[in-house]
Amino acid sequence: MGKIVEVLPATEELISRSLSLVVEKITEAIDQRGICTIALSGGSTPKALYEAIAKQNLPWEKIHVFWGDERYVPANHPDSNQRMTRQAWLDKVNIPSSNIHPMPTGAEDPAADAEKHQTELEEFFSLSAGEIPIFDIVLLGMGDDGHTASLFPHTEALQVSDRLVTVGNKDGQPRLTLTVPLINNARNVVFIVAGTNKQAALAEVFAPEADAIAYPARLIQPQGQLWWLLDESAAKNLNLVTSEP
Repeated sequence: MGKIVEVLPATEELISRSLSLVVEKITEAIDQRGICTIALSGGSTPKALYEAIAKQNLPWEKIHVFWGDERYVPANHPDSNQRMTRQAWLDKVNIPSSNIHPMPTGAEDPAADAEKHQTELEEFFSLSAGEIPIFDIVLLGMGDDGHTASLFPHTEALQVSDRLVTVGNKDGQPRLTLTVPLINNARNVVFIVAGTNKQAALAEVFAPEADAIAYPARLIQPQGQLWWLLDESAAKNLNLVTSEP
C-alpha cells in the first residue's frame, strides 16, 4: 500500500501526531474486528507517546498489547521495555491483565523463551501451521545504526523467515524480537523517529538502493500501510520526493 512520510516540527508535535494516528487505528480496528492488537516499541520517544495514550478514554478491554522486541532482562529491570510501558501507560489504565502479552524472559534461555512466545502468538491468533498473525498496529523506532525492533545490522535475526519470534543480538547481549515476516504482515506499521543522530541512517533507509542487511529498517515493507513519522531534525537531509503520498 506504499508509505506515508510526515515531518513534524519538533518532538511535541511528533508525539501529538503519533497519538492521533494510533488512536485512529485502534478505533478503526475495534470498529471493524471488535479488538485491536498492537505491538509496542521501547525507547524515550515512545515513552512520551504511551504517557499520552494513558490519558485517553479508550475501550481498554478490547485492546491487546504485545511488544515488538524485549531486552533479555527480568520484567522489573530498568532496561525492560515491558517495565517502561507499564509505568508510562498500562498501570495507569483499567486494562485487563489478560490483555497484556509480554515477551517472556525468565527461562535463562532466550531461544526457549522465543519459542514460548511464538506458541502464545499462535494460540492467541488461532493460527494454523505456517500462518502469520496480522497485527493491527506495529510501532517501531529506529536506531542511529538503522536497526529496528531488535533486528540489528549483520545479525542472524534478519534472515529468519520461518519463525514469528527469534533471538536478536546487540553487542553480544540477547534480545527477543518479532521477525521481519511477522512485522511485514501488519495492517499498519508506524515508525516514530526523532533526533539529528538518525539523519545518516534515515538517508540510507530512504535511498533508492542500499544494503538492507546493513540498515535493517529497509526490510520493513508491510503488506498494509507504512507510516514514517519524523521530526525535522531527523528528516533534515532527506529527499522525500520519492516517498509515496
